[in-house]
Amino acid sequence: MGWMQRLRRRPGRGATTTGTSARTVDEVHLRGFATSRRGVEGFVEPRTAVSDVTLLLVAHDGEWTRRRVPSVEWAHRFANGLGVPSYDAAVVGYPSRMREYNRRNRSDA
Repeated sequence: MGWMQRLRRRPGRGATTTGTSARTVDEVHLRGFATSRRGVEGFVEPRTAVSDVTLLLVAHDGEWTRRRVPSVEWAHRFANGLGVPSYDAAVVGYPSRMREYNRRNRSDA
């Protein structure tokens, strides 16, 4: 067995954030955000060369959160199952309230 195979076999080595437990944590976070805020909309961001598929949730006041999700289909199904409208971010863009929220809450450090 080569040294790369040995490294892969060692517990706790090479763990990725796309594993089942990471997905569960992300799903719990997204569900908590969506159910604890008003006027939440979902924006599904497609996979790119540098990031996986993500779901961006934006509340009525512009507060937002983003987490990786398993697929575009999963993101739409998840959001719609919570009664949150979902859109393809590459098609519709991002709401101005999100940019305004970021501007209001930017640290001047």
